[in-house]
Amino acid sequence: MLDVNHIRKDFPILSRTIYGKPLVYLDNAATSQKPTSVIQSLVDYYESYNSNIHRGVHTLSMEATDRHEDARSKCTRFIGAKEDKSLIMVRNTTEAINLVAQTWGKHNISAGDEILTTHMEHHSNLVPWQKLAEQNGASLQFIELDEDGMLNLSNIDDLITERTKLLALTHMSNVLGTINPVKELTAVAHKMGAKVLIDGAQSVPHMKVDVTDLDCDFFAFSGHKMLAPTGIGVLYVKPEILESMEPFLFGGDMVSQVWDDTATWNDLPWKFEAGTPNIADLIGLGAAIDYLESLGMDQVREHEMALTGYALEQFDRLNDIKVFGPKDLSKRGGVISFHSDDVHPHDMGTMLDREGIAIRTGHHCAMPLTRKLSVVATARASFYIYNTEEEVDKLTAAIRATLDYFAK
Repeated sequence: MLDVNHIRKDFPILSRTIYGKPLVYLDNAATSQKPTSVIQSLVDYYESYNSNIHRGVHTLSMEATDRHEDARSKCTRFIGAKEDKSLIMVRNTTEAINLVAQTWGKHNISAGDEILTTHMEHHSNLVPWQKLAEQNGASLQFIELDEDGMLNLSNIDDLITERTKLLALTHMSNVLGTINPVKELTAVAHKMGAKVLIDGAQSVPHMKVDVTDLDCDFFAFSGHKMLAPTGIGVLYVKPEILESMEPFLFGGDMVSQVWDDTATWNDLPWKFEAGTPNIADLIGLGAAIDYLESLGMDQVREHEMALTGYALEQFDRLNDIKVFGPKDLSKRGGVISFHSDDVHPHDMGTMLDREGIAIRTGHHCAMPLTRKLSVVATARASFYIYNTEEEVDKLTAAIRATLDYFAK
């Protein structure tokens, strides 16, 4: 198991107080905190070798280029991809999915085709497909959920047909914590000739992921949820698919040759990385990967399963609180969304903030799912490597006090 007390010393923000109370940060599904090593990687870049990359011949440019591409290689290794050229650097998961929709999707999904997704998707893995279907005359189909917040796959053979061109689904739900059987679903989709896009924003920070083993065609994730800075994300695409895709943005470093009336494109992956990239934050992502690998992703997962199990036990002791998502810890990540009929989630979040406890409230960018759950919003606590059972106790005690306050 992880030495959480030792890990906490690496995160300066965890020494902060809120309203005179020690910070209890339980909003990790929205963004994670950053260790000193990641923060220092940014300082080192700007203090020591700040320069634009790839085409410079001076020392600073070559150092920055080497660090930038080394960080790309770390990402490749971390998700089990085979080649660096399969990874496109973007701002976040949202941009990655939009890139796929407006490049591959625009040219491969036509009138009469179907895009299959689920009712647990983040808006970022739903709205781009809504717009693409509208533009190209395709239709959206949905895999329903069962009462435990798992995908109902009893009719999957009827849902994935010869009309299905893309299966787009989350690896782990940011609301329910549900871990979907993406490898099995990818195999079913491929048998019908469909491509598969996996939203890995919630899975990559918390468990070992191997895109080669999953055999997915597209895989997207963000750095800021896995200890890295904001503004950096990764899109993995199988090389043979990437070769056939047209660029999304034009100009800058994505060109090879330019004439008055035409241009040719750079090699992969730079063909899809127009303009000056987010150099510093990719280097920061590389430092975050170093940190996570030093812990071991299996240990990260074990810690969160144990903490989530403990938290669910404590929530069971709370009256008038409904918890959403699977009960089986092997099929659930470290996310607990909950609701009280007596206290609005925003009031809950405000009261907990006065105790120094940071949670997320609202629809969590998953409004169709919120409607399926028959609530206007939920409160959500989400865990990471630096969270403890003591913090869970503070959370449940504060929830109980809030319920008592509004019952008066």
